[in-house]
Amino acid sequence: MTHTLLEAFSREDQALQVEAPAADAATADSSFGHDVLASVDEIVEIARQGGMFILVDDENRENEGDLVIAADAVTPEVINFMARYGRGLICLPLVPERADQLGLTLQPCRGRSRNGTAFTVSIEARDGVTTGISAKDRATTVQAAANPDCTLHDLVTPGHIFPLIAKAGGVLERPGHTEASVDFMKLAGREPVAVICEIMNDDGTMARLPELMAFARRHQLKIGTIDELIGNTLMKKQGEQNHV
Repeated sequence: MTHTLLEAFSREDQALQVEAPAADAATADSSFGHDVLASVDEIVEIARQGGMFILVDDENRENEGDLVIAADAVTPEVINFMARYGRGLICLPLVPERADQLGLTLQPCRGRSRNGTAFTVSIEARDGVTTGISAKDRATTVQAAANPDCTLHDLVTPGHIFPLIAKAGGVLERPGHTEASVDFMKLAGREPVAVICEIMNDDGTMARLPELMAFARRHQLKIGTIDELIGNTLMKKQGEQNHV
């Protein structure tokens, strides 16, 4: 856990006037997120096993949390969970090479989005779907795109799944959920394709750290931070350079 994350939680917790009861060490751990915040290695293991987790970016960036899972682990139940509880846009981060393989082109843009999110044309599986929007249909599309043998002939556009092209340099090039989710899939030894969905509150506002921690506890999920992934990646890179 990073000091930045703890400080951010403390500030937002005070702003929401959350009173922490005087309690034992277990309660104290819970109040500061020790029970839900996970290390990079823990998140990698969750990804390796095909589990879902939450990724949080810097409070000075989007300051949002996304549900994340390996694309090849997606089921209709996963899509339904994301749509029902995450409530955000369900997207498909993938490496540039996979985007080329699938014949995906960037959406036309006017101006530039604040964080430079690389949306491609939306997609649908060519076979095995009806209207494309049901949880089963979207899971079918995700599974098709996650298949390493999939080509542009297996997909149609537009559709109900929204691919995002990750930067080749990963989180060191762009510290976004797109790059972080793909980097975690690589570390886990899975196909470099993920599925993400922003987490929103019941009232439609974006969930911030206190709400994300409550969400994680409620659904028994772990939270990883992009900040820690960046630090871990930098340390590994430095170690490799020292051994050259």
